[in-house]
Amino acid sequence: MIDSLLAGRGHVGPGLLLRGDPGVGKSALLDVAAARAEAAGMRVLRASGVEFETDISFSALHQLIYPLSDGVDRLAGHHRDVLHQVLGLAAGSSQDPLAISTAVHALLREAAAERPLLVLIDDVPWIDRTSATVLGFSVRRIGDDPIKFLAAARTDAECIFDQVGLPEREIGPLAEQQAAMLLDAQYPELAPLVRRRLLAEAAGLPLALRELPASLTDRLRRGQDPLPALLPLNRRLTAIFAAEMRALPAPTRKLLLLAALEADVSLATIRTALQGRMDVDDLAPAHRAGLLRVDMDAGVMSFRYPLIRSAIVQLSSQRERRAAHRALAAALADDPSRRAWHLAAAATGPDEVVARALDEAALAAWQSGALSSAATRSLDDATVSDRRHGASAAVAALIRAGELSPHPADRCRRLVEAAFLANMTGQFDQVPRLLADAGQAPDTPTGLAFAVTAYLLTAVEGDVDAAHRLLARALDDVGDAPRANDWDSNGILFTLLLVGIYGARPEPWELLNSALARFAPQTVTPFRLCYDAFVDPARTADTVREGLAHAFAALPADAAPWQVMPLAYAAVGVDALSDYRYLVRRMVEQERDGGAITMVIAGLLLLCIDSYHHGQWDEAEDLAREGLDLAAAHGYHLLEGQHRVHLAYIAAGRGNVGLAQTLDEITTWAAPRRVGMTQASAGHTRTLMALGQGDYEGAHAHASRVNPAGGPNSGVPGRWTLLDLVEAAVRTGRMDEARAHVAASQQAGIDRISTRTALITAGAAALAADDDQAGPLFEAALSLPEADRWPFEQARIQLAYGQRLRRTRDTTRARLHLRAALGTLDRLGARPWATRANNELRATGIATITGPNTSAALTAQERQIATLAATGLTNKQIGQQMHLSHRTVGAHLHRIFPKLGITSRAALRDALETITPGSTS
Repeated sequence: MIDSLLAGRGHVGPGLLLRGDPGVGKSALLDVAAARAEAAGMRVLRASGVEFETDISFSALHQLIYPLSDGVDRLAGHHRDVLHQVLGLAAGSSQDPLAISTAVHALLREAAAERPLLVLIDDVPWIDRTSATVLGFSVRRIGDDPIKFLAAARTDAECIFDQVGLPEREIGPLAEQQAAMLLDAQYPELAPLVRRRLLAEAAGLPLALRELPASLTDRLRRGQDPLPALLPLNRRLTAIFAAEMRALPAPTRKLLLLAALEADVSLATIRTALQGRMDVDDLAPAHRAGLLRVDMDAGVMSFRYPLIRSAIVQLSSQRERRAAHRALAAALADDPSRRAWHLAAAATGPDEVVARALDEAALAAWQSGALSSAATRSLDDATVSDRRHGASAAVAALIRAGELSPHPADRCRRLVEAAFLANMTGQFDQVPRLLADAGQAPDTPTGLAFAVTAYLLTAVEGDVDAAHRLLARALDDVGDAPRANDWDSNGILFTLLLVGIYGARPEPWELLNSALARFAPQTVTPFRLCYDAFVDPARTADTVREGLAHAFAALPADAAPWQVMPLAYAAVGVDALSDYRYLVRRMVEQERDGGAITMVIAGLLLLCIDSYHHGQWDEAEDLAREGLDLAAAHGYHLLEGQHRVHLAYIAAGRGNVGLAQTLDEITTWAAPRRVGMTQASAGHTRTLMALGQGDYEGAHAHASRVNPAGGPNSGVPGRWTLLDLVEAAVRTGRMDEARAHVAASQQAGIDRISTRTALITAGAAALAADDDQAGPLFEAALSLPEADRWPFEQARIQLAYGQRLRRTRDTTRARLHLRAALGTLDRLGARPWATRANNELRATGIATITGPNTSAALTAQERQIATLAATGLTNKQIGQQMHLSHRTVGAHLHRIFPKLGITSRAALRDALETITPGSTS
């Protein structure tokens, strides 16, 4: 429309008025119009209305026409004299509006005769009345003169051009995709949760998208610290709302402050907080100003833009905020958690009553996972995260409770508790400071302090041995009669569980077992189930599965992540997570933005493992990469290593041989720290990689270190390597060893752990059997219940059976099993095994039925990424266009190459040309 206006084409007419909210980009459009007009040879005159000049006559007009002052002397005498007075070039002042209007119009026509003229007026409602009258006069009389008017005004604000009838165009906020493009173009490295929050808060306002990230620290932008409840606004952002705020009556501003400090506020709560001193009708001026919307029927109100809340609070004084918090606390007497937050925000000195209320709210959040969203937002403190569930909010509550504690012992205890939760939320840099601030008191909770340090050592440093020693001291500190639901017991048990799982040695598990014996069994069920699933699964698997069913069913809808995760670990231990993964996924989504981030990272890891085992390899890779990004951003080096090794394991299944360096880095970190789980997982990955390359000696060596022959390992991942070890032993002629290992595994009851380990054990037995015995064993393995739930293991057994049948010249049955194996392996993208299956089929006389471009169809997204990569764009450039991280783009290309049968970007163009339109899905 602006281009049409400048070119004088279409039906735009001689002028255009842009309407839009503050920060929506009206001034930016005027800037572009000015640049294009000047490039086209037009002369640009510009004026902007400002609030403090609205009472100064002709102030805007002076700004607009002063650049034309040299041409005033060429006008007729009466016009010249009037304009000299307006511009201050002569004494006196003209008070005749008509004379001034005709003189200004003559000046504009004179200038336009030399070259076309564009008149730009910004913030029209703030132009002084006299200038507005003159400009309106000119706009109505442009006629055929080469003069164009382009003006901008806020939505619903009255201005002179309403009466003139100038065509209007509403400039709305950017749509979601365009807003994301603008944000990503300027801050491409924002953490995902920070990016989502900024997009939501900016609500499509370009100015907010440009300015909000600049107001955050580097740690906040990277997601290493939780975002505050109210995002800080710089001077420019505050200014776009300040004028409307200051123009409101004092009662209205007081109402708005109440609503801003209690984000989920109802009109009933406001009425109660006001205690009859004013009425909600005082909201009407704010409604007319476009700041909020009120639904009287539902009894609720909402701000037009989320940032208005931040502006209201920033424009208020501390005294006003404290008074508002006290009023809200009185109105929320029936909601202890929200009331506690408001009392804490209003407090000016130590207050044990308020500190205890915050303490209780934080403990409730720890135990149930839920803390009212309004409560977490009501404390206008930079440490409070605007989210639904309680970890980060509980940290803030405990820190504030410590500050308000009159007695040193209470202060110490609350700060130690805050330090423990800070571990969970990724605020590792706060932990040493909080422990130091806690100091020492006669009642210092040293047991929890030891657990805090042990968790930090485990998650960040990977020093599981030092953590184990500290936890033993912690258990000594809490004594023989600990309480199941207090901070000390929860903290010690959960950290000890983590050390047991990732240390993968008997000593931490023995310590956990002795610790559990101190509690009533029903109070520590999740920890007991996890212990049984990892330490004694062959004997207890059925009991664990039954216990998991009851425990998951008993979880409340707002279950805390620390209630979910021990059960999730136990479920992975007996290959049962698929039945409950929706609960883990729900926890991940609830906690992702500012919650218990360590649980999110661990939850993504467990979901990745489950997805891989059930043949969803693309999904598994996406989950692992998401977890890796979070772990790296927050410094969780232990879980970072686990995500890296699982990415490597997925790549090994796909035949990616470039893994050695990655695995070397992982084991170099894990070995000196004796992180047994990571070392075993890396060994499992090396085994699979060697099997895929046909390096059976190497595979045997790696598998034997994870799962010693003759001494089967029932732990994780030892129990999962049985098939690998037996296959490597058979392929290298170690038949006696293979059979001895199968027998030992059967005797140990590995097959009783799950249907997956039953399939693995049965398949291994068939592989190790003589030809005359192998057939029935293969048939028995493939006929096991739920065998098809574990597609990679099933396909490998089908491949091995097909190979055995082909050697014994049972070609028809060999083809049946080889075709089934090839279909599954092709779908998974398990290229080395798919190639073997294809070769075996060819050896039976079947022509090749798979090729480089049909091994797996490209999805629409993969096709788009491949096309962009083929043009030479980098991963980062592709990510910016498609709103993906560069890691995600790399992951997709990693999957695309084997699907297309290529190994480099250079081959993409030719490979894509061979794909028919039907080759995408």
